[in-house]
Amino acid sequence: MLIKNISILSGPDLDYIPKTDVRIENNKFKKIQSHIKPIQKEESIDCEGLLMIPGFINAHTHIADSIGKDISLNRTVDQKIHPVFGAKSKILKNTSNENLGNFMKNTCYSMIRKGITTFVDFREGGADGAILLKKILTDIPIKSIILGRLEFYHDSKEIKQNSSFPNTKSSEFLTLLKNCDGIGISGANENSTSLLNYYSKITKLRAIHSAETKQSITKSKKITGKSETIRALALKPDFLVHMTYASKSDLRIASKKTRGIVICPRANSSLAEGIPDIELMQKSGCTLALGTDNVMINSPDMFREMDFIWKVTMGIHKKRIDPKDILKMATVNGGKILNKNIGMIKSGKIADCIFLDKHSLDLEPMHNPHASIVHRATESAIKAVMIEGKIVHGKI
Repeated sequence: MLIKNISILSGPDLDYIPKTDVRIENNKFKKIQSHIKPIQKEESIDCEGLLMIPGFINAHTHIADSIGKDISLNRTVDQKIHPVFGAKSKILKNTSNENLGNFMKNTCYSMIRKGITTFVDFREGGADGAILLKKILTDIPIKSIILGRLEFYHDSKEIKQNSSFPNTKSSEFLTLLKNCDGIGISGANENSTSLLNYYSKITKLRAIHSAETKQSITKSKKITGKSETIRALALKPDFLVHMTYASKSDLRIASKKTRGIVICPRANSSLAEGIPDIELMQKSGCTLALGTDNVMINSPDMFREMDFIWKVTMGIHKKRIDPKDILKMATVNGGKILNKNIGMIKSGKIADCIFLDKHSLDLEPMHNPHASIVHRATESAIKAVMIEGKIVHGKI
């Protein structure tokens, strides 16, 4: 496929190129330059007036809880989403796979329409949970990275005793690993250091929630005398999730020990837990990606996520984040943190992208493309979504 006369956000820095041609071949961006001549039998499409940007990478979701949208609005974080006794865990355990599957499908289609081409799901329910998500994705073109989790947790006493991984769970854990892309651990406060060390031996992706709430960091210090983040790093995670209340020293260590942090500002705010200190994270050398987190409390919409973090940070700190940096969090940085060949428009990268109408009512005129996308664009500006070189939504 040859796409002619299109504007793009190119490469790792999302450089704006007002007019160029893009050849897509074998699911990848093959060639990007002006005046490419079509080869024999090649489909050529004139895309004057469109802007191609990388497909969004929603780097942290829990889509199964889409069945419980907006329940328990006024409860505490633990009452809502604690993996052992929270309302969410009770709903998931008491809902049939058919119902869960139907609502997960709806969320996947919603994400595609909003330009999300890859999502990373912390999937509850052990191997059965991972298998269910894989099953519903067989006929949905969105790409997923499934990080599974054993329904096995330690209490405070077991953490103090540094209880080890029970041999009786080994077979269950191996089955889980066979059916997912890695593990997504609930947090250090539900797992002993010995257990986190055990999980750290796997060769697949490893991720863990950390420092999401004031209560969680206080609990870690009370139980172990150590910061929650230091304990979470026993997992040797590829990335951490949240870090809303991480200290400066924790962030510096995280920048050296992981590929980055996935922040979920709207979810943190929905839970009355503030927002992450992006400026401090950047100064500490952390690579940041964006996730929309629990569908139960938040819509899976990266446009809204970018708009929110840009404006609320300005409102609180009176200092604006560069909109290009925020757009990188939704695209380029997700690819880096996941170590996948996605997240940017560059020769050799997987052809996942969004086609935006530059003349849409909310965007024209685009004096600053990055700012316009971050705080003006919505699903309505999308003309088409492409995943691995195929149009999966809309048309160009």
